[in-house]
Amino acid sequence: MKHVLEAVCTGTARPFNGVETSAIMKRPREGPVQILADGFAPDEQADRKHHGGPEMAIHLYPLDHHDFWREELGPIDLLEKPGAFGSNLAVRGLLENDVHIGDRFRLGSALIEVSQPRKPCWKIEHRFASACEAKGMVATIVRTGRCGWYFRVLECGEVEAGDTIERVETGDTRWSVASTFDALMAGKASAGDYRELATLPRLAPELREKAAAKL
Repeated sequence: MKHVLEAVCTGTARPFNGVETSAIMKRPREGPVQILADGFAPDEQADRKHHGGPEMAIHLYPLDHHDFWREELGPIDLLEKPGAFGSNLAVRGLLENDVHIGDRFRLGSALIEVSQPRKPCWKIEHRFASACEAKGMVATIVRTGRCGWYFRVLECGEVEAGDTIERVETGDTRWSVASTFDALMAGKASAGDYRELATLPRLAPELREKAAAKL
């Protein structure tokens, strides 16, 4: 099934929380955008230790979750923006329960692969703090599994708003983004789960190592 991209968003590093900088403020782009091995060109990540790189090249946070957050936070303007959570792709109809580690998608002319769930951090709460009472957003993401996920790029290409994203290969059906997040971010896993994740070939190496360390 093809899903239409409502927007393709990128950002540059800007002042954020005093001396910090962040590129979480993603904005829609017009026209074709190049997709390279590290993601969109250009698209910045201020903290390269925790963000960006081949295993976190492209981020998708489902637009469907914006409705949930309107119930939680109220009808704030920020939730009308497709890049509100730092997402590169504004898409409806793809959710964590339905997408698996290793799923491959045709994105415009590029080929991308699901590599890992997104681990939520304090920057999400700080991003929303000017618009609402944002304390507790990270805990809510962990509790509900509304995390979003990252792709790695297998074939470079280009894409623009109005193009489609289409799953062309299903990865490991045992491990959806949701179940992987529950296991490795929310701590809801058995020793057997950790053994599986430690050897899951298409899971990001950092998370395979994290699973192995739990054994």
